[in-house]
Amino acid sequence: MMQRKFQIGVFYIRVNWLIAAAVLVTALTFLNLGIWQLGRAAEKVEAQEALELELRQNAGPIEAIPRGHLHRANPEMQNRHVLLQGEYINERTFLILAEFFDGQIGYGVVTPFRLAKTNGLVLVHRGWTSGILPANTDPATRPVDGPVEIRAQVHVPPSNARIIPSEVDITEWPIRMRSLEIDVISEILAEELFPFEVRLTAEQPGVLVRHWPAVYADVNQNLSYAIQWFTFGLIVIFSAILASSNLWSLMRGSDRT
Repeated sequence: MMQRKFQIGVFYIRVNWLIAAAVLVTALTFLNLGIWQLGRAAEKVEAQEALELELRQNAGPIEAIPRGHLHRANPEMQNRHVLLQGEYINERTFLILAEFFDGQIGYGVVTPFRLAKTNGLVLVHRGWTSGILPANTDPATRPVDGPVEIRAQVHVPPSNARIIPSEVDITEWPIRMRSLEIDVISEILAEELFPFEVRLTAEQPGVLVRHWPAVYADVNQNLSYAIQWFTFGLIVIFSAILASSNLWSLMRGSDRT
């Protein structure tokens, strides 16, 4: 027989084996599509981790970047790992106002770095320091003296990044700014700067609290599709059950036989 009725208490369901097979195949297809999307997301994460490891191990001197590559439209610049050799100019540190870590307000600490080979200046974002301090206490910037070698990542701000102009007092160091304005800092220091800030990687001389969001592969679309396929599978199964049983009547309280 192609159809059979099953009953448990007041609940019953009529199963047409041909329709049940079609429902099962459809639901499994949606399930497999969801699992495939999860697999694609995992592949992206693994590829990103492998790329990050390779970039860290093969970070090149920042001086080796051709000037023609130093523009926002170049995707290779974002998060590029670079090696810097030289010295921090501790007495010319800038504090970026209202940066947060773990729910606490503080400052972003940006210190110019003098390259040994070219004498050029690069703005090194060293991380976060607390702004919750006793009166007349300066933020902890932990100066680093002498020649050092550091590794960092180039940060290219989004094209729509909001820049809040600052009214700075250049007579008192460290200078506080509402946003990192490289052109303004260049004028204050009276020197040309590397056009992007670089952010220290972990365990580097001078690093503070690295409060920036981690760089992850974009898997949101894959996860969204996976949820979508799983949902479709559940809808197919639930719809089939509703169509072939008295579940809807029981849910409405109108079937007691």
